Amino acid sequence: MTAPLTPPPPPRDQPASTAWQQPHVPSGEPGHYGYVPPPSYGQDGPGMKVEVREAAVVTVAVAVAGVLLGVLWWWLAPRVPLVGDVVEGGWAVYFKDTEGEQAVGVDGTFALLALGFGAVSALAVFLVRRRGGVPLVVGMAVGGFLGSLLAWRVGVWLGPAQDVIAHAKDVGKGVTFSAPLELDAKGALLVWSIAALVVHLGLTALFGPRDPDPYEQDRRPRDGYGTPQA
Repeated sequence: MTAPLTPPPPPRDQPASTAWQQPHVPSGEPGHYGYVPPPSYGQDGPGMKVEVREAAVVTVAVAVAGVLLGVLWWWLAPRVPLVGDVVEGGWAVYFKDTEGEQAVGVDGTFALLALGFGAVSALAVFLVRRRGGVPLVVGMAVGGFLGSLLAWRVGVWLGPAQDVIAHAKDVGKGVTFSAPLELDAKGALLVWSIAALVVHLGLTALFGPRDPDPYEQDRRPRDGYGTPQA
């Protein structure tokens, strides 16, 4: 029969509460030497449902602004002069100024107006909600594209008649009239969205709110167990 194994008594010159007798705490658990518990994170922002709802409102508001863009485009765009003539018993329409740059000016006017509308819409969205968010930015970009499409159709509808042959017959042979308002450079439809994204990104980077560093919120000295000292 063998005696039960018992731990040796502690040395006489050391108290029983020394560190080597402390219960073992696995690394990564509270109480481990030098371990700082990770901070708890609360909910960031108003929530996904609210952000999606705000993004939908921004999309509609920006798209509706396309009506104003269409009106300004129709009003400011240069007119392309045409002239009608009778050739072999049929009507034909020609450019009055074959070297004119009015057609390029029509596309350029639309692009410049869309650039301005993109910057203004980005500024308005930033002022309304500085924190931003992915749904809001996506809604602004989609609204800019829809607004450009609406502006294009509104400008064409307000502009001269699309049937140039009928228009030439109405004004008469050799009389100058304006060509229909057309957007040849379809890439201009993306200018509003791109400008809005760039301007909003710049405003957010310069003036947007900064998220606090959770690891720097509590700078109180800590003891060997990671507990803040009073």
